[in-house]
Amino acid sequence: MFLKSYTMFYLVGLGLFDAGDISLKGLKCLKSVDKIYAEFFTSRLFGSSFDEIESQIGKKIEVLVRNEVEEESKFLDEAIDLDVALITGGDPLIATTHSDFLVQCSKKGIDYEVIHGSSILSSAPAISGLQGYKFGKVTTIPFPDYNFYPKSPYTAIEENLAMELHTLVLLDIQAHKDRYMTVNQGLEYLMNIKNTLDYDGAVTEDTLAVGIARVGSKDVVVKAGKISQLIDYDFGGPLHCIVIPSKLHIVEAEYLVEIAGADSEILDEI
Repeated sequence: MFLKSYTMFYLVGLGLFDAGDISLKGLKCLKSVDKIYAEFFTSRLFGSSFDEIESQIGKKIEVLVRNEVEEESKFLDEAIDLDVALITGGDPLIATTHSDFLVQCSKKGIDYEVIHGSSILSSAPAISGLQGYKFGKVTTIPFPDYNFYPKSPYTAIEENLAMELHTLVLLDIQAHKDRYMTVNQGLEYLMNIKNTLDYDGAVTEDTLAVGIARVGSKDVVVKAGKISQLIDYDFGGPLHCIVIPSKLHIVEAEYLVEIAGADSEILDEI
């Protein structure tokens, strides 16, 4: 019988919403390792409690704060002598912080394996009903702060629209403060930027948008309409994101009307 004679670092994505999204490969890995750490400040599973995740895996998990992940990375030092896993919501390599761990493993001679999970970067465009190859640059709207209100999310959408490309707009997550931006806050942010421009912006109250909440759950919300219609719509609990469509194909338009509740007038514009 073959016995593994070396240790590994595993980077495991948990998927989108709850413990049921963990892949069979991921579950098998997590049941076999010596130690499990979790990073939930870039993403977390809202459909399961921490205890439920531990129960699904059958092991205790140590949750790390940001500086323990980004600065100390003790899990990599331990992976020299133990099989260690770091788990996170979504797909583990979407956050650039996580890809740097693989670089560190390579430099330190630590063997590693990545176990992917479902990601908002594929699931949100898919459930919006828009064709995936027609999406342009992804942008993120941050929570504003003192002297911090970047226009880059608005600019990214304008640039995509100019190329007839849809835009996936991610919304800020500050898990350490239990603070998660809503579709409403994101749309308000964009309208505030529009009001500061010295030109007629491409994104206005009449722009078609799609608000998406809780992808991967049974109560997922996908609602399309003009920004003026969505800005006060109740999307419920987190996590949220926004899609700004560009020029629509008839199949995309029909989906937005029939599935996402858009006004049928968008069919007349095809």
